[in-house]
This record gives sequence, structure tokens and C-alpha cells, in this order.
Amino acid sequence: MTKAEQLVQLNTKWLTECTCELRKVATQGVPGFGNPDARIVFIGEAPGAKEDKEGRPFIGAAGKFLSEMLESINMKREDIYITNIVKYRPPENRDPSADEIASCAKWLEEEINIIDPLLIVFLGRHSMNHFFPAEKISEAHGVLLNGKYFGKLRHFLPLYHPAAALYNGSLREVLKADFARIPQILKMVEKERLCDSPI
Repeated sequence: MTKAEQLVQLNTKWLTECTCELRKVATQGVPGFGNPDARIVFIGEAPGAKEDKEGRPFIGAAGKFLSEMLESINMKREDIYITNIVKYRPPENRDPSADEIASCAKWLEEEINIIDPLLIVFLGRHSMNHFFPAEKISEAHGVLLNGKYFGKLRHFLPLYHPAAALYNGSLREVLKADFARIPQILKMVEKERLCDSPI
């Protein structure tokens, strides 16, 4: 079974079985979307109004800004996979609760295991704190973090959320600068994985 087929099967299963309380108020679940063979997985917070309506992640203003930043490093949306820590829209776009994040955690874990990316990029503090609860986004943004998750050492890059950067000009420049480091980080991580691979 290809990764694409595995992801379809996974999302079909969790759209039925997920116990997240937000299911009761959201229009629909919003699974991750993108290249199943992506070297980078971006993890945001939760779907917004447009995503809730269309069933696809990051298609609103923040998604458009993300696409622009990808273009700035010669990448396209088709090159990456993007998902959220919570798959259902919280009312009025409020922050997701710990219980809501926990309800969707296994779904996220299985997405990552199927894709097995070189780099996981956090978009905002909520996705970062799910994995690194002690870190502060103001200090950790743009810094490569490493940790053993889902059975192996994985590499993570926290960034400010594109939505925050849209409303704060100073954050926009910081986010662009951090984003510009992604190609270099990818090369480093790729080299490291090749060195660790059995010959």
C-alpha cells in the first residue's frame, strides 16, 4: 500500500472514530493534506472558518501567506504535507483545549509515522507545546529542536504562526528570516539521516 493510500485509510478511520468534542460544533473534520512523500510536515493549530467549510487545512489568509513563504525558498504547497494538532474548528477560533488536543493526538502521530518526514515544522506555540511543553515560542522560534517521538529521533523547527505574522509586521520579518533557514536545515538533517542509515 502506498503512503497516499495509507493516509486515505487513516483519515477515513479517524473521521469516524475521533472522539474530539469539537466534532459536535464543527462542520466537518479537516485531515492533513499534501504530498505523502514530503520531506517536511507543517503542523498548525486548528482549522479556521474557511478550512471548516472546505475540509482542507491552511486555505485562508494564513495559508496564502504560507504559500508565499514557500515560494521564497523555491518550494510549493505540492512539496509539503500540512496538518493541525486538532482536526476540528474550535468555536470562534478559540485556542484548543488540552482534552481536544489529546483526542486528536493519535491521529497526528499516525500521520507522521506514515509520512516519516525529515523535518517537522511547528506553526505557532500550540503545536510546539504539544511536543515541547516547556519551550516558549518567543525563544525557540527558528531553533532546531530534537527529540525522540514515535519510535525515533525526530527534528523539529518552531516558527511563529502565519496568522500571527499577518497582524504583526515585526513578526512577519522574523518569520520570513526563520523560514529562509529551512533549506539549510533540510540539507543538514538529510545528511545526518544518510549517515545513520545502514549500508
